[in-house]
Amino acid sequence: MSNIPTLPGITSTMVQTPRLQMHVLSSGPADGEPVLFVHGNASSATFWEETMLALPAGFRAIAPDLRGYGETEDLLIDATRGCGDWVDDLLALLDTLGIERCHAVGHSLGGVVLFNLIAAAPQRIITATLAAPGSPYGFGGCKGLNGELCWPDGAGSGGGTVNQAFVERMAAGDTTEEAGVAAPRVVMNTYYWKPPFRPAREEALLLSLLSEKVGPQRYPGDFKPSPNWPGIAPGVWGPINAISPLYVGDSVERFVAADPKPPILWVRGADDQIVSDMSLFDVGTLGQLGVLPDWPGAEAHPPQPMISQTRAVLERYAAAGGSYREVVFENCGHTPYIEYPEQFNAAFHAHLAGQG
Repeated sequence: MSNIPTLPGITSTMVQTPRLQMHVLSSGPADGEPVLFVHGNASSATFWEETMLALPAGFRAIAPDLRGYGETEDLLIDATRGCGDWVDDLLALLDTLGIERCHAVGHSLGGVVLFNLIAAAPQRIITATLAAPGSPYGFGGCKGLNGELCWPDGAGSGGGTVNQAFVERMAAGDTTEEAGVAAPRVVMNTYYWKPPFRPAREEALLLSLLSEKVGPQRYPGDFKPSPNWPGIAPGVWGPINAISPLYVGDSVERFVAADPKPPILWVRGADDQIVSDMSLFDVGTLGQLGVLPDWPGAEAHPPQPMISQTRAVLERYAAAGGSYREVVFENCGHTPYIEYPEQFNAAFHAHLAGQG
């Protein structure tokens, strides 16, 4: 099914749902307790294979490629719905597979999707595990613990903030290790994990990164000129616009008010450079560091406090009757389940068993 090699024990299938045809990797017994794995940006279900195979006996792993990624049918993402298209796609997949309730795990952008999935259908999630999730308020262009927009048009977030050289290399299927040109392999090995770590399946993971659908309406998405710094605001298509704070709507409030409230495990790396309170992928940080010119200052457009926002929202979730546990791995980057699989699985499996 997939152009990307899979590990023994992983099954690759296409599943037709009422919304789209999804590519799904699975493992474990067909009648096992289901665990839904949701990948991040510039990756695919491939990233989860070792974690899937390590599940305790009696669990069934289901890892789809999200809309816009991997081998799933190439339909556009309506970014004005925030994560709505992805949430509806996942619920349609669960319905098609006859899964009423499942555990759910999300990495990075997939963590943002999970916040939205809990907001939309909390009764279907038994437990949630967030691996280096993006902030529930989205990525870039917002400030403060309540995710207030830096500018009314969402300037500083969305498709226009992505490094164009990286997108071009991605579209060309570049697998080189050329320095200084945003080669995908170099970006992956610099930011997805903390150097000098290199994953055993580096080639498959690089193919996974390169499998994202690229184009003006796909990755990274369209954008608009803005009178506000840094001069670009979100458009209406594609994954990076979909996680703009401009389109978050009432999803955070619905997450906090969710009933029931699945218990949440939050695992992150202490040295994550993608999701942090000083993310090197956030224009606020790049402005403060002098990389982007004409920065308007920390009051107008500070680095987005992504970790602090996530903690503040999870504290509200707990105060409203939910529960969460934050686990931080030292000397770890953006992908704790690949960098420290034994430690990750210990926490993850205890959480699945209700002992987290």
